[in-house]
Amino acid sequence: MTTAVLSIGSNLGDSHAHLRAAVDRLGTSVVRVSGIYQTPPWGDSAQPPYLNAVVLVEDRTASARDWLTRAQACETAEGRVRDPDRRFGPRTLDVDVIAVWADDGTPVVGDDPELTLPHPRAHLRAFVLVPWHAVRPDAELPGHGPIAGLLTTPDVAADIAGVTLRPELSLESME
Repeated sequence: MTTAVLSIGSNLGDSHAHLRAAVDRLGTSVVRVSGIYQTPPWGDSAQPPYLNAVVLVEDRTASARDWLTRAQACETAEGRVRDPDRRFGPRTLDVDVIAVWADDGTPVVGDDPELTLPHPRAHLRAFVLVPWHAVRPDAELPGHGPIAGLLTTPDVAADIAGVTLRPELSLESME
């Protein structure tokens, strides 16, 4: 079994619907979903704000690579088009694998160019850390320490003011 933290975001089209579709596509592997947060775009301010959330998932048979495959399948289903000339461009859906743990709780670490674990910039991203902390206050990012501590680092703390909970939006099951 592996458990993973996935960060989902969207700023094109019906962003809430894109996030909802990703959670639905992940299906029974979903353990917990954060609230939805509105955040400024990263790296390119000439685009709409993002809606972001964190999804905690687990699966008895999934490998770290399987989580990447599932993330990319979610993106493709929502019409994600990658523009290699615009790394921080707008997206219908972005799903990043932030961290993965083996069934014994050991973090999966790797530097494959397609899947670096833990995510190499997660410790700098308020839009990842704030929702993750909201659903797991005691969480730790492998190699970087407790999320609570990362939220107080100067780079992250400076971005927190732009991370706004949108309580009127939800990704919890509508059943």
